[in-house]
Amino acid sequence: MMPRAHDVPPDPVIALRMEPLRLALQGTADRMQHGMMRAAVSSIARESGDCAAALFLPDGRLLAQARSLPLLLGSLIPAVAGVLARFPLATMSEGDAYLLNDPWSGGTHLPDLALVHPVFHDGEVIAFAAANLHHQDVGGMAAGSIPPDATEVYQEGLRLPPVRWRSAEGVQPDIDAILAANSRTPDNLRGDLEAQWTALTQGARELKQIARHTGPRFADVCDALIAQTECMTRAALAAAPDGEWTWRDQLDGDGIDTAPVSIAVSLRKQGDTLVIDFEGTAPQVRGPLNASPAAMLSAALFFMRTLAPDAPNNAGCLAPLTLKLPPPGSLVNPALPAAVNARTATVKLACNAILGAWSQSAGGMGVAPHAGVATVLALSGTRADGRRWMFTEIIASGAGASVHAPGRAGVSTDVGNARNTPVEVIETEAPLRVECYEIRRGSGGGGLQCGGDGVRRAYRLLEGQGWIAYRGERHVGRARGARGGGAGATSMARVLRVDGAIELLPARARIAWSAGDLLIIETAGGGGWGRLAPIESANPPARSCP
Repeated sequence: MMPRAHDVPPDPVIALRMEPLRLALQGTADRMQHGMMRAAVSSIARESGDCAAALFLPDGRLLAQARSLPLLLGSLIPAVAGVLARFPLATMSEGDAYLLNDPWSGGTHLPDLALVHPVFHDGEVIAFAAANLHHQDVGGMAAGSIPPDATEVYQEGLRLPPVRWRSAEGVQPDIDAILAANSRTPDNLRGDLEAQWTALTQGARELKQIARHTGPRFADVCDALIAQTECMTRAALAAAPDGEWTWRDQLDGDGIDTAPVSIAVSLRKQGDTLVIDFEGTAPQVRGPLNASPAAMLSAALFFMRTLAPDAPNNAGCLAPLTLKLPPPGSLVNPALPAAVNARTATVKLACNAILGAWSQSAGGMGVAPHAGVATVLALSGTRADGRRWMFTEIIASGAGASVHAPGRAGVSTDVGNARNTPVEVIETEAPLRVECYEIRRGSGGGGLQCGGDGVRRAYRLLEGQGWIAYRGERHVGRARGARGGGAGATSMARVLRVDGAIELLPARARIAWSAGDLLIIETAGGGGWGRLAPIESANPPARSCP
């Protein structure tokens, strides 16, 4: 039998250059990320880090990623493929940049605009620099473009298939006019696009320098790095026991109906290969929880990267994987015109399902499911003097425990990696006072190792009128523990009206509020790991949860 490519050692010249190239590529991707955040206008990108940067080879294979947000990093792979499907390499010129957000052309949801820039060296495309950023507003029926009550994508904002946004002469004025006309915050949109472009031009400059330094074998060394990652990932899989494991979870309705929406996953591990199969997941729903294949790839990529975390960060980790999604018309493979803006909840619970299934394998591998919540708030309104304001925030929850350690409290887990927005920024940008921000003690699941706690955050509207677009999860379902550990607490959200009335919010809601009203959000806890011994046991547990 002929050896596979990843079994063949590179020649000595390539081997000598692999590690310096890996470090150089990783550094370039990280600097692109940092530069984009520094230049961003909107706090969701500048402060929370809801953006991502990566490098690709001319055939669309992932070459390096910034250490940032897996949800956006993974979705850049289909975005580059979508650009290549519409704009072949031979049609590209220096200075071009291509823009898209269409979930059926490689995008995920409409606020995430992906920008892709071909990098030329000696007259040929040697790579792509790509960046994804969550924009403050791209139109639609609700400020912030994440309406929790949307029933079709046309209500969620402007949908762009891959288009040429920029050429050597500059931004295409017609595309710029269309974008600006569809946004409630056109200056923010233009500013954040320029932040993406700045990151891509920085990446392109550095890639050209790297290619010059590496010499004519740049492409060969890149191929060797991808083969190295494949080899390390396959070795990690081969060391794990073979088997098949399943996990089911459910979302708290779809924002329109309250009936639970199921997510099912099967892991089939054989030798150095793995199949992740979402057959049995619910059909496409009316509300905006549907997740495109690009979004689901993010969940799979996150998990595959955990298997060999020391490997170079590239497409090689996906080589041993077969990702199976149901036919179009599924929650995880929706058909047009499905609403998709709340796909984060679906992708996070899909991640939890993968982690839960993997935790059942022999040897105590993996972690208990995380809380599965990245609460997304789009708050907007009008001040007393008539000026409009708007901002978007992501609130973290609790991590699942493992056999080695308890879960962390108040962190953005799995495909999330967003930071909290500082209170000072919120109170500067909006007529709000943050009256509470703390760990929600005791919300993590119990066990030999406790699940991480969620957080509690409260906002008071100080003047005028406004709207709350709330996207949460785990108001009904809980993050189950692993190996006998306890489930985490559920989430809660409520508005305390100035007249004393209390209005409980479901997992997805869009409501009005007025000056003096207080919005309180409590996020869920992660699952615990391991069953506590009975009190009368001769071997009591080392500790219990608070």
